[in-house]
Amino acid sequence: MVVDNMAESGSRSEEEEGVLRMPASEDKEGQGDGGMAVSASEAESPSDHPPEEPQEPRKWKFAVIFLCFYGFMSSIKPGEPFITPYLLSSEQNFTREEVTNEITPVLTYSYMAVLVPAFLLTDLLRYKPVLVIQGVSQVVIWLILLRGSTLLQMQLMEFFYGITMACRVAYSSYIFSLVSPVLYQRVAGYSRSSVLLGVFTSSVLGQLCLSLGNISFYTLNAISLGFVSFGLLLAACLPWPKRSLFFNRTQNQEKKEAVAEQATESELDKINPKVLKSPTAAPSCSTSRWRDSVFVGMLLEVKNVVKRPNLRLWSLWWIFNSTGYYLVLFYVHILWNKVYPASDNKKVYNGGVEAASTLLSAIISFMAGFVKIRWNLWSELVIGVITAVQAGLLLLMVNTDNIWVCYVSYILFRGFYQFLVPIATFQIASSLTKELCALVFGINTFLGTVLKSIINLIFIDKRGLAFDVHAQFLVHFIYFTFLTVVYLVCAAVVIVRHYRSQQRGGGGSSDQASPTELSPVAVNLEVEPLSNGKSVKA
Repeated sequence: MVVDNMAESGSRSEEEEGVLRMPASEDKEGQGDGGMAVSASEAESPSDHPPEEPQEPRKWKFAVIFLCFYGFMSSIKPGEPFITPYLLSSEQNFTREEVTNEITPVLTYSYMAVLVPAFLLTDLLRYKPVLVIQGVSQVVIWLILLRGSTLLQMQLMEFFYGITMACRVAYSSYIFSLVSPVLYQRVAGYSRSSVLLGVFTSSVLGQLCLSLGNISFYTLNAISLGFVSFGLLLAACLPWPKRSLFFNRTQNQEKKEAVAEQATESELDKINPKVLKSPTAAPSCSTSRWRDSVFVGMLLEVKNVVKRPNLRLWSLWWIFNSTGYYLVLFYVHILWNKVYPASDNKKVYNGGVEAASTLLSAIISFMAGFVKIRWNLWSELVIGVITAVQAGLLLLMVNTDNIWVCYVSYILFRGFYQFLVPIATFQIASSLTKELCALVFGINTFLGTVLKSIINLIFIDKRGLAFDVHAQFLVHFIYFTFLTVVYLVCAAVVIVRHYRSQQRGGGGSSDQASPTELSPVAVNLEVEPLSNGKSVKA
C-alpha cells in the first residue's frame, strides 16, 4: 500500500502511488528485531543469486521503455487542472457549495474504500489487470464529464477518480517485477521521471489550448478522453509479469521451496512416519505454514517499527502532513475560483500553475537527495520549521485577494512538502526490507486517507459542518500550526537530551538505525529463500 507516491500528477491525481516503491539499498547486514541475521556472503553470493543483469537485457529494456512510455502517456490529461473551473462554469453551472460540500468529498471516501483492495489485487493479479482497471476508470471519468450534468453523475465521477488514484500503486510497483534488484534504483528513477514529464506536458498543453487555442472546457475534456483512451490501449498491451512482491514468486524460488518442503517431509517421515500419516496432523501443519509465511511474518514485524523513534517520527509525518497537504490540493482550485472568479477561459491559469509547481517539486525532490544533516538529531526541527512555513503560506492564501499571491503560495507549499518526501522515503526504507517497507508505506498511506475522510466528514461534507472554502483553509492553517507546535516541542526535547547526554560523557545515538528484518519463515536449519531474493538461516 505506499507511494507515491510518489509521482506528481497535479492536485487531483498526485496521491500516493508510491505504495510499493522499493528502497534503494536492499542488501543489509546485521541482526534484526526478529532475530534473523543476514551475512554478506549469504546476501551477495553469486552462486546463490542470478547475475546483476538479466540473461535477456534487450527484453527487459524494451519492457521498461514501454512501461515508462505508458506512464508518460497515461499522465497526459490536459483537462485535469480545469475540472473545477469546468464544473463551476456556465457549461455545467454547479454552485461552489455543491462542488465543495457534495461533489469533491466523494473522492476521498472512494479512495479510502478502494485503497486496500487495490493494493492486494495489484500483487495477487500481477499488476496488469489493475492498470487496465485504472485505464477503464479514467475513460469513464471523462465520459461522465462530457455527458453528465447532474449532481449524482458528478459524484460518480469522483468515485471513479478514487479508483484511479488507488490503482496507481500498480504502476509504481510494476517496474520492479521486470528487473533484478540491483537495477531497482535506476528503473525507479526512470518511471518517476516519465510520470513527472507527462504531468508537466499535460499541464502546459492544457494551458496553451485554453489561452492560445481559444477552445472551451468541453473541447479540452474531449481531448483528454482521447489521451486516456490511448492510455487504456497501452495498458492492454503491457506484458504480464510472472512474479510479484508477496503472492507470486519466481519459478526458481518456487522450485527451491518445493524441494525444501519435500526434503523436510522426507526427514520427518524417517524420524516419525506416523506424524505425516495422521489425519489430525494436517490442520496443524497448514496452520503452522500459514503462521510461518512471509506475509504474515511481516504483519507481525510491523509492531517493531513503532518502537524505533526515527521510523515512528517519519511515519507520523507521512500520515499527518500528507493529510493536510492533499486536502489543500483537492480544494485549492475552488479557492482560486472564489478569489478570482474568471468568466473567460483565457484568464484561468490552473494548468500553468500546476506545471510550474510540478517542475519545482521535481527540482526540489532532486536537491533533497544531496542534503547532509544528522537526521537523528535535527529531524523534528527541520520538519517543524517547514511545517511552520507551510502554515504561513496557508494563512496568506486565506487572507489575500490577489490570485497571483495564491498561485505563488501554492507552488511554494507544494515545493516544501516535496522536499521532505524523498527524505522520509529514505529514512523509512533504508531501515527495512523491501516487503516490510511496502507494508509500512501502505499502512501510513491508508491511515492518512482515513484521517482525510474524517476531516472531510466533519468540516467539509454537507452532512457535517459544510464549511465554505475560505473556512476550510482556515482549518488547514490551524491544523498545520498545531503540527508545528508539536514538532518544535519534540525537537526541543530531543536536542536537550542529546546535549545533556554529551555533557555526561555518553555517546549519542547512531545516525542510522540497524535494519529491521523479517522473522525466520521456516523451522529447519537449511538456507531458506525470502521473497526479496535473500537467503537466511534460522
